Amino acid sequence: MGINGIALQMVLPMQDMETLRKEDALMAHKILIIEDEKDIREIVAKYLEQAGFEAILASEGIDGLSKFSDFKPQLVILDVMMPIIDGFEVLRQIRLISTVPVILLTAKYEEKDRLRGFDIGADDYVVKPFSSKELVKRVEAILKRTYALPSTDENLYLPPFVLDLKQQKLFQDELEIEITTKEFSILKVFFTNPHQLLSREQLIEDAFGFDYEGFDRNIDSHIKKLRQKIELDSKNPRYLKTKYGAGYVFGGDQL
Repeated sequence: MGINGIALQMVLPMQDMETLRKEDALMAHKILIIEDEKDIREIVAKYLEQAGFEAILASEGIDGLSKFSDFKPQLVILDVMMPIIDGFEVLRQIRLISTVPVILLTAKYEEKDRLRGFDIGADDYVVKPFSSKELVKRVEAILKRTYALPSTDENLYLPPFVLDLKQQKLFQDELEIEITTKEFSILKVFFTNPHQLLSREQLIEDAFGFDYEGFDRNIDSHIKKLRQKIELDSKNPRYLKTKYGAGYVFGGDQL
């Protein structure tokens, strides 16, 4: 299927300073586009890159799942009708390991198809033909809602939590929670990779570096203590969850 009817413009208007500041805030976000139509894939990527995102491209589902694992994107734009495995199955596979936002693209407009996508775990649904400008706006809105983009005041936000990078403090609903230096290092990794499945090895490497001499299971001890501080019921966590045999996910209210 071609891109006839898709409202795309190759030349974008000049951006004002407010837009540029917004782009700076979004710059770190990686967007994975899984779409079998090359023209759509590449034009959507151009618009996303123009808006300040890093676009990662995959032409079919298996490659998309591989790149999802390798690059850990903050959002996925996923075509439903693809060869080998369709977008619904790709979404099912993603939902086994991550709550990362997913926008489905499809030529189908029947209600049952939209409901099927939402039932599996889609966050939004865009029907072809579509405007790439509108798609970018949807991406921005979902990222803001999901990740509460960090501001320039040296804080990281993952509602209802705020991590103060300068003072190494954690706040929940504006109340300070006492944390250790090691707990701060772990939280910083979670806050910069929200909704992402992180293994013990990843947490150790990103929080403490390659030369860390502790044991992998030490991470479990730190996670247990963090849960006791932030969860109402540490045995049934709402925010910091375990994916048994794989690692941990910190997702705030999105989980």
